[in-house]
Amino acid sequence: MNPITLFLTAAFVLAGVAVGHWVNLFLAPIFFVIAALVALSVKVANVWQKFVILRVGKLQSVQGAGFFMIIPILDNVVAIIDERIQTTAFKDTVPVNVDAIIFWHVDDAKKAALAITDYRQAIDRVAQTSLREMIGESMLATLLSDRRSADAHLRDEIATKTADWGISVGSVEIRDVAIPVALQDAMSRQAQAEREKQARVILGAAEAEIAAKFVEAAQVYENHPAALQLRAMNIIYETTKERGVTILIPSSMVDSLNPTLTRAVAGHNPAGDAMSPLKTAA
Repeated sequence: MNPITLFLTAAFVLAGVAVGHWVNLFLAPIFFVIAALVALSVKVANVWQKFVILRVGKLQSVQGAGFFMIIPILDNVVAIIDERIQTTAFKDTVPVNVDAIIFWHVDDAKKAALAITDYRQAIDRVAQTSLREMIGESMLATLLSDRRSADAHLRDEIATKTADWGISVGSVEIRDVAIPVALQDAMSRQAQAEREKQARVILGAAEAEIAAKFVEAAQVYENHPAALQLRAMNIIYETTKERGVTILIPSSMVDSLNPTLTRAVAGHNPAGDAMSPLKTAA
């Protein structure tokens, strides 16, 4: 009983006692009846409450915040709905331990009172079911790495199921994901295999790109012999510029280049052996 109803009831009871004692004893029951009617009919709802009222078994009204009255015996308050944002913690332990929390509030008090028996219990069970479905459908690596996406997906799933009950889901937050040791080992091996696969794919792509560049260079050298000679001279220079290094180059390769310029760059063995030793100055 709210304070206003309690005050009015007490006032009429005291008035009945006073009237019966000082005025007329037969007038006291009238005040007592009025006090009983006030206690049964006068209601006050807080700003966050909704009173669902049935009259002879049918929905009469849903009363909001403030002062209102009902007809005793005919009217019955079947539910008092709290419309403030509320939280429900839920978890799932198959195959991993996942703790989450859901923020929700009653958006339609009529549906929350009449469409389902216990909307609080229903939200808890729907949340657990949706969490289990999401774990079964998604990869654990995705659940661990992309937590925001998992939260949004779970929120949408729960909101879809609770919309018919007048429940609005604000957000869902996955607080902790605990993976068993055996499953951690399996995920580690899977991640290692994925990394090795990715490395091999990258290496293969690099080899293909290098081969394509070699083919392109060969076509350029085929159409431009002077470019091939310059490239060969550059190779000879690069390989002979280190001190104390002896390079054996076939004389046919040297003769195929511009002899004068090549000898000036790398030096020439006058003996003309099949393999001409070239050595840089110490």
